[in-house]
Amino acid sequence: MTTALAAVAASAPPSVRPRLRGFTAEAVFVERSLRQSMRDGESLLMAVMLPVMLMLMFTWVFGGAIDPSGAYVDYVVPGIILTCAGFGASSTAVYVANDMRTGIIDRFRTMPLRAGAILTGHVVASLMRNLVATGIVIGVGVLLGFRPTANLAEWIAMAAVIALYILAITYLFAAIGLAAGSPEGANGYGFILLFLPYLSSAFVPIASMPGWLQPVAANLPITPIVETIRGLLMGTPLQAEPCWAIGWCLVILALAAMWGAWLFRRKAGRR
Repeated sequence: MTTALAAVAASAPPSVRPRLRGFTAEAVFVERSLRQSMRDGESLLMAVMLPVMLMLMFTWVFGGAIDPSGAYVDYVVPGIILTCAGFGASSTAVYVANDMRTGIIDRFRTMPLRAGAILTGHVVASLMRNLVATGIVIGVGVLLGFRPTANLAEWIAMAAVIALYILAITYLFAAIGLAAGSPEGANGYGFILLFLPYLSSAFVPIASMPGWLQPVAANLPITPIVETIRGLLMGTPLQAEPCWAIGWCLVILALAAMWGAWLFRRKAGRR
């Protein structure tokens, strides 16, 4: 896991210790995070199973009441996709918090690597896990009757939006893991964010909500993202939603990355 880094650190004198060049350190930490994910089979399984169970519940239990025609599955799948991304990314907060608690960060500090490589490893591994989970969720949706009308270009655009959203929210969860005092706390704080899709247009149209809640739902960052995915997959009208979706993702990504870098420097003792 860290053998390559330790060998490089041990072979160089402390006064002239070089930093790993290129993306060597990031690649090592991505591999480390992927190995952690494979060993933590329960979290990986639940990141896929929970969204699938939600889809089954909303289509089979609630779908008939919401849309008796049976077309509700076409509406709800984009919302389930974002929910899947949230569940998968939330585990990053726990992994980062666990690294901070066990003291392994102190060992990494003695090695010739960039501080951001550790967080980058967690984030990139989460992105890869979540893209696979998203594909599984879409496949289950197709089995349940989901029939997207997207062409190849729209599928590619949809995948790019999802990847950008996963990247942004994963960096946010990584920062939460740094800010939390324990893995349990990180899990609790992250769980709050998982409720945001339920306040957006992910599961029901905003017009069906109470009047006082509609402005809140309309202005949540999740709403333009889910509407962009829905429009690309199902051909619903798209106006300014893609611009808002990309803008919100970039803002969240930038703020989370800066917050995470600041927290890491402060907590890991980097100056």
